[in-house]
Amino acid sequence: MTSGGGPAEGRVIVALDVDTLALAESLVERLTGAVFAFKVGLELFTACGADAVRAVTRQGGRVMLDLKLHDIPETVARATARAADLGVAFMTLHTGGGRRMMEAAAQAARTAGGATRTLGVTVLTSMEDADLAEVGVPAGAAATVELRARLAIASGLDGVVASPREAAAIRALSPTNFLIVTPGVRPAGAAADDQRRVATPRAARDAGANYLVVGRPITHAADPRAAALAIAGELA
Repeated sequence: MTSGGGPAEGRVIVALDVDTLALAESLVERLTGAVFAFKVGLELFTACGADAVRAVTRQGGRVMLDLKLHDIPETVARATARAADLGVAFMTLHTGGGRRMMEAAAQAARTAGGATRTLGVTVLTSMEDADLAEVGVPAGAAATVELRARLAIASGLDGVVASPREAAAIRALSPTNFLIVTPGVRPAGAAADDQRRVATPRAARDAGANYLVVGRPITHAADPRAAALAIAGELA
């Protein structure tokens, strides 16, 4: 995986925010070849466990295991190692867990062979400045994302997850091989749903994002494959 991405469809990670293996497998079957990877998040993993990952990899798909780990360093390191055993391409953890936790996860991934990339979640795309202030983070989203991105780089993570609105600032301060994965991506005219800091696929790409996480605009479409290819067309 390169930092610059490849063909347009090579930038899209589709979120499998479903609750059964049957639904996940159906989406993977329909979308293989139209997207870069598949995100297995909390809903699907809680419902199906590691079988959710295996259901994707069995069909040749890459997995972004989006569990947003946030615990003591040893626990996060062990969980990262187990994710690497499953063969996931990306594993997410919260940058709010601090430097020692991130360093432990990065080291665990390297020890497991380095095929699993560690991504630090900066600030959830559902949160705005007022939401952060309520939980004791008065600096605001932009400043907090930048601070946490710098910490992720210093801790040895492979990349971060951040909204498209902060992607340009992260790209300006990060090494060329540092990955930026942006959720909160919505095609022009699509509903934002519960996301707050959003942008179109092309805007996210132009800001420096390597990979774009897209969920409902693809998975809830009448024709998910056509929706995915339309986003690829917008990127092209």
